[in-house]
Amino acid sequence: MKALMIQGTGSNVGKSVLVAGLCRAARLRGLTVAPFKPQNMSNNAAVTADGGEIGRAQALQALACGIEPHTDMNPVLLKPQSETGSQVVVQGKRIATVKARDYAALKPKLMASVLESFNRLKSQYELVIVEGAGSPAEVNLRAGDIANMGFARTADCPVILTGDIDRGGVIAQIVGSQAVMDPADNALISGFLINKFRGDPSLFDDGYQLIADRTGWRGFGVVPYFDGASKLPAEDALDLPKGGGSGDYKIAVLVLSRIANFDDIDPLAQEPGVSLTMVRAGEVIPADTDLIIIPGSKSTLGDLAFSRAQGWDIDIASHLRRGGKVLGICGGYQMLGTLVRDPQGIEGPVGETPGFGHLAIETEMTPDKRLTRTAAIHHATGLAMQGYEIHIGRSEGPDRQRPFAMVDDSPEGAMSADGRVMGSYLHGMFSNDTFRAGFLRHIGGQSSKLRYEAGVEATLDRLAAHLEKHVDVSGLFALAR
Repeated sequence: MKALMIQGTGSNVGKSVLVAGLCRAARLRGLTVAPFKPQNMSNNAAVTADGGEIGRAQALQALACGIEPHTDMNPVLLKPQSETGSQVVVQGKRIATVKARDYAALKPKLMASVLESFNRLKSQYELVIVEGAGSPAEVNLRAGDIANMGFARTADCPVILTGDIDRGGVIAQIVGSQAVMDPADNALISGFLINKFRGDPSLFDDGYQLIADRTGWRGFGVVPYFDGASKLPAEDALDLPKGGGSGDYKIAVLVLSRIANFDDIDPLAQEPGVSLTMVRAGEVIPADTDLIIIPGSKSTLGDLAFSRAQGWDIDIASHLRRGGKVLGICGGYQMLGTLVRDPQGIEGPVGETPGFGHLAIETEMTPDKRLTRTAAIHHATGLAMQGYEIHIGRSEGPDRQRPFAMVDDSPEGAMSADGRVMGSYLHGMFSNDTFRAGFLRHIGGQSSKLRYEAGVEATLDRLAAHLEKHVDVSGLFALAR
């Protein structure tokens, strides 16, 4: 069984999309293939069939492979809760919350779990395509590394280094990476790719040759900018859409400081009858908004304070007085209640914080995390829906008597007496075409015939064809060992 690793000259150079495209290309060639990312940092996670969580990008890559997501595909997941601390998830389960400096000491101990997961995948599939994290040129982080060359050296996995020409300086990105890296690490790099080229690729022929001459590495292609990437679920908050659509129904989504599982919004952004606005720090919620969505958060208490600092609590109250609607999902649902308690200091100092007060519920943070895929019935429309739960905390109160949905005859979520404030722990609900159309009709919007998940599949096929056209895919796969 063979493996190949795609590393990048920095974060957000397009590694995740490239790996997804190569996974789909391998599948279309008849290979059994799986994705793998030793260490990921993201608050956009997916629930796996084995009851754990992994980065959203690896779930998309699994879809490209035609297989179920599994915790082995991303054995170490870091979920930032503050500027200096992250939750550490190992093989799908939370083991600790640590500061960045403390994680440096923990990191070398995680290599055994990384290799265990990698070897399990490698024993089951003909090809494993590995994605690095950040950049191997961050040599100050090389000691104890499990994400890039530390993993590649230990697993003897050949590496392709990817540069992003769209951000400029791609020659320095690649040549400079070689210059600062250890010779033994450089020896594992088998070639390079240029990603996100706009315009005529032949204009870069001289630069491409210069990189090859300076590094001695083989070039495997120049990948033109793939405009379909926006139709794929994003993992990095940097890739959040700025908004979109020109429909009559106006939805505003709050970009929280610790926004999590924000791919909930992707299907709505593609609805032709919707005009979607992402409201960022320092911006007001537009007065003509029909529906405000408060999305998931990795730090409910922190984002309550953040939202108040933006004045969004005042905007939400004004919106409701004008007859508008609000939907809170997971952390957003908790924020809509009257109180959030944290008696064990799970998200920070022990204490309690008033919520926005638009739902008669109170939430208590608990150390146990609920991770499950969920089938439900939307209470107001009777429509079936599927989603997943990935949260800590329990919410109870009078408005729970008006559930958002029913799960196995048990109430889920809550609604206000007038039905205009809704809260649910269910992520992923809007990927369901029938439910999304019915929900939009129910809240006064327009339904459409958008087939969201079919569109993601078609985009993955287009991405694979895009790479087959512009990259020596056969040469890449031949490197795997």
